Amino acid sequence: MTGELARRPIAVVRGADGAAIQRVLAEVLGAAWRPPRIVGVIELAGDGGRAELHNIADGRRFALFQDLGAGSTACAVDPGGVAQACAAVCHDIAAGCDLVLLSKFGKLEADNGSGLLAAFATALESDVPVVTAVSPNRQAQWDAFAAPYYEVIEPSLGAIAGWWSGQSAAAPSSATR
Repeated sequence: MTGELARRPIAVVRGADGAAIQRVLAEVLGAAWRPPRIVGVIELAGDGGRAELHNIADGRRFALFQDLGAGSTACAVDPGGVAQACAAVCHDIAAGCDLVLLSKFGKLEADNGSGLLAAFATALESDVPVVTAVSPNRQAQWDAFAAPYYEVIEPSLGAIAGWWSGQSAAAPSSATR
């Protein structure tokens, strides 16, 4: 982040389960107040009901989970699919945007600095506001990464709209980004 902290450029949606938060993030895409250029990934049900990461800019879908077989107790998150999604979002941010929606900061980001972490960093470095969620058991790692650049908001379209209104009023014009 360049300059002084004049605003909190990250909104962390908290106060509901993950599926409800992802639905609220998806609602932003159809909101009348939404900025014209939104990029990022949100979690949506894919074929067979299995969650996938959906690229907002071009509609591509990326694997979020891998099939580890019956009886596996290992983490089923697909690091390759999430890495592909992250690279796409970083490209989309570089092409220009007003707002980034990122499904969440979770295990991959917190434990090994992978997942969508580069997309979070790229958005911050580009001075583009972000709306996301944070896995509750990853709060300490999130604070180490993002404090003091975030604020917590309730899981509603109205709360995101209010936060966005403050961001857009304080942000440099998109022509200077």
